[in-house]
Amino acid sequence: MKRSRARRELIKDFLLILIGVAFALFLGTSGFLDQLIALIGNTAIASFAAGIFFTSVFTLGPASVTLVHVAEHGPLSTVAIWGAAGAVCGDLILFFFIRDHFAEHLTKSLKPSRVRSILTSFHLGFMKWLSPILGALIIASPLPDEFGLALLGLSKIRLAVLIPISFAMNMLGIYGLVWVAGLA
Repeated sequence: MKRSRARRELIKDFLLILIGVAFALFLGTSGFLDQLIALIGNTAIASFAAGIFFTSVFTLGPASVTLVHVAEHGPLSTVAIWGAAGAVCGDLILFFFIRDHFAEHLTKSLKPSRVRSILTSFHLGFMKWLSPILGALIIASPLPDEFGLALLGLSKIRLAVLIPISFAMNMLGIYGLVWVAGLA
């Protein structure tokens, strides 16, 4: 991938993020979410759907606003559990995409010697155990999950381990989000 194309892709990504933030602001101020949640009528379904979008940098803003609004209308435990279940689905989609495509784009954009040193550091020494911990903390944080999933993917984590980590960390993240919003 040439640098000019990579820059265009980066600008496109930032524009999509800005659109997501603008959409989140619209959702938070328009009253649309209240009407949508009333229409759905089920806190679990609304939380699950918002949880799916809680994982990506492009949809994190609107999903966060939606989860906070759903928490205003239903029990926090239901929102956190079903939101985390949806987030696991979103994380699995991202994990398979990142594992296959992100690593390929990363290796093409870096010099071969740099790629070799980065990949070696994730399989030896302290990075072997530190990268999964950092990945899990990023998933729990309000940051998008892509980088955390990339760290988990580079550490060669098994799917059977990823799913409970993703569920627990996303549930903590949703609890934290609702706490910061002042509803907990």
